[in-house]
Amino acid sequence: MPWPLFSYVVVRHALRQSGEEDPVIADYVASILLHFGLRQRARQLGAHDDATYDTLASLGNELEGGDASRAFLARAHLGNYALWLSGLFPDHIEQRRWRKGGPDLGYFEAMGQRGFRLAADHRLANEHGLAPLFAAAAERFPTLRVALNRVSDRLLFPHVHTPERLMRQVRDMT
Repeated sequence: MPWPLFSYVVVRHALRQSGEEDPVIADYVASILLHFGLRQRARQLGAHDDATYDTLASLGNELEGGDASRAFLARAHLGNYALWLSGLFPDHIEQRRWRKGGPDLGYFEAMGQRGFRLAADHRLANEHGLAPLFAAAAERFPTLRVALNRVSDRLLFPHVHTPERLMRQVRDMT
């Protein structure tokens, strides 16, 4: 099975288990997994962008810039990057929070929702027909994160058994 198809099937299944039935959302989330898994793509606004962003906060300066196209990309990237990190690496986020005082999953959810909302409100989202997709991603971000957490827990890091993971899984069941 080709990697793109496998990714879509895994994401679609996880989203359906979480109550998300929209195939457009599944396609979008699967595309984030595919594109962000390539080299440094998760840390760049575009494939050929020289600037890299190691944190969500570092994207802040780009959200309201003079270049409308770059501001739109930064807004969408904020949502995408927050979903990528909190969805696939929740254990890493929790470990950083406990060891170094980093932000918790709630911060990533809030930033991701903010990025997708800002992207939905941008003029270019309307022009390209993406406003409904970004609005839905903002509204459903917690569900999307939990679905990706299940993919991560089962397929990427199945042998991690920490109290933090167990507590996250119990929290996410409610």
